[in-house]
Amino acid sequence: MIETGFLISVLSGACIAVGVVALLVGSLGLLRLPDVYCRIHAVGMIDTAGASFIILGMAIHEGFSIVTVKLLLIGVFLFFTSPIATHAVAQVAFKCGVVPVGRNMVNGAPLQKTSKSAPKLASKTSVKTRGAS
Repeated sequence: MIETGFLISVLSGACIAVGVVALLVGSLGLLRLPDVYCRIHAVGMIDTAGASFIILGMAIHEGFSIVTVKLLLIGVFLFFTSPIATHAVAQVAFKCGVVPVGRNMVNGAPLQKTSKSAPKLASKTSVKTRGAS
């Protein structure tokens, strides 16, 4: 018969390993993808999943105690703050005029430059903002 402590160790180790692999895949996406929007998309969901698996593995290893409650509260905090942070980074990139890769093309051919500066997605005066300025 399999010992309970061994099963808990294997299950917690597997959760932590899945979390570490997820974070490594997200790191590769951060390094390899072409622009800030693709990088945010790659990292935004993977870091939440990786951190959640690591926290779950630590909670399984610890058993039910006050430490587990604290770990789960940290997990809930990360679950809500990570998407908000990635959304804020995307908004700042858009407001600063960062153009996504491929948006400066028409029918598969690059746009011709009509002025000295590259064409922008939207001018700063035409971007509507919400709330107080």
